[in-house]
Amino acid sequence: MPAKEKQSIAIKAAEPAYLPQLTLDCIVLGFHQDQLRVLLLRWKGTQEWSLPGGPIQQSESVNAAAYRILKERTGLDQIYLQQFQVFGDLVRYNLPEIKTKLQHLINPELWYNRAVSIGYYALVEYSKVNPTPDLFTDECQWWEIKEIPNLLFDHNQIVEAALQALRQQINWQPIGLNLLPEQFTMPELQRLYEAILNRPLDPRNFHRKILSLNILERFPERRKGGAFKSPYLYRFNQEKYEAVLQEGNLSFL
Repeated sequence: MPAKEKQSIAIKAAEPAYLPQLTLDCIVLGFHQDQLRVLLLRWKGTQEWSLPGGPIQQSESVNAAAYRILKERTGLDQIYLQQFQVFGDLVRYNLPEIKTKLQHLINPELWYNRAVSIGYYALVEYSKVNPTPDLFTDECQWWEIKEIPNLLFDHNQIVEAALQALRQQINWQPIGLNLLPEQFTMPELQRLYEAILNRPLDPRNFHRKILSLNILERFPERRKGGAFKSPYLYRFNQEKYEAVLQEGNLSFL
């Protein structure tokens, strides 16, 4: 075998299993009891929390890595993902502090001096998620978005960046289609958008504008059991919803 081929094989054999210094951070968003929630992980033997994420295998695309990681954490095969930002500042967080806090789990010498992270947000139906920790964590659970603790790394800033991206993209992403159950009421849909936007919306204007898009189907039955007048149940017409998204004409706020 020629020397060049031997050298090539040796280099390939020594190639790491994962892309060095490149990771993913995933903001998994769900909506439950009128609250926007985010999925967080608690590291083993600590009270330290962070976002789900991980490295990218040499043999997979970046998107495939995100789907793999999120299936491992949520149990879902079909999940709506949107890449929203790359985080690549020279200094993103206090690395010596991270090494100290997690030294019982990860050899401090194995941390890269610098890492670049690709941010994804995922929109999921809360009731379908099976929160599952990974090898480094004891717990995986939902947190109300306004009550999340101080997270490891720069993950608080990543959560805020994801929310800003979601608000900017609210008129051209299928947000309600992914965050709500199949049947919902108009007040529930309004509260979802209020939770994302972090501000109240006028009910009559909201009702009128979203119905004008012709993407909802109303059921003859109403939601029972409330203290007030029982509201009608609706569902999205997915075909019409996707057509409106393609046209870029989902603006109703």
